[in-house]
Amino acid sequence: MTPPQRRRRSPRQEPPPRPAPKAKGGGVGNPERLYVVAGPDGERADIDLVTLIVAPSPDPPPSATPEQAALLRLCVAPLSVAELSAYLNLPFSVVTALLTEMLTAELVQARAPIVRKALPDRSLLEAVMHGLQRL
Repeated sequence: MTPPQRRRRSPRQEPPPRPAPKAKGGGVGNPERLYVVAGPDGERADIDLVTLIVAPSPDPPPSATPEQAALLRLCVAPLSVAELSAYLNLPFSVVTALLTEMLTAELVQARAPIVRKALPDRSLLEAVMHGLQRL
């Protein structure tokens, strides 16, 4: 005995279109889009992977691109350029180009990374220890 066959009540619909495949390395698959985002080659700010970027105001101007608006919203707290690149899923060179434009427009500020000494001063530690022992 064979099972009954199901019939579709609605006409068959086409499946939704597939998203564009990503390029190797997790980058965006459309290189033309990266050129549009980054703009033509020009002056680039001296930005390192560990340079901290902070935005004084998270509100983007009306003329900001979607990528610039996303950068401003992310930079409410200081973030490194490497973190911004990862969060936006954009290559470092594109983020550098965007940040250069935003630095010249004074929308963001670049800060040097905080460098901490490997070992604290021994005399300071001894003074703190003696102070705690007196309590």
